[in-house]
Amino acid sequence: MKKLLMGVAAVAAVSASMMGAGAAQAADAAAGKDVFKVCMACHTAEQGKNKVGPSLFGVVGRPAASIEGFKYSGPMKEKGAGGLVWTAENLDAYIKAPKEIVPGGTMAFAGLKDDAKRADLIAFLAEQK
Repeated sequence: MKKLLMGVAAVAAVSASMMGAGAAQAADAAAGKDVFKVCMACHTAEQGKNKVGPSLFGVVGRPAASIEGFKYSGPMKEKGAGGLVWTAENLDAYIKAPKEIVPGGTMAFAGLKDDAKRADLIAFLAEQK
């Protein structure tokens, strides 16, 4: 009986910790605006204003390589033609490791490894519409 109770307690503890991880603090768009400063060397959040990289205005929910007139890399065009849409989940993976998501792409950024900063950045980008 003691082993059973210990097992139940262990399962409860693991479940509680997993629920806590899943319920991590909500993304903060205001903090994401600060994170976006890293992106500003190549991108804007202004509609119709591209730099070396495309404008990120309206990027959340937009198909990859879809800004008319912007010169995307071949690999990014292939991803767009293959149906890649910049959902929050896809942006998260791309911002974390761009070269893994679009091998051969021209984005020079090595990636943002901090989960909270990526979430904040995506929350900021989601507001740019």
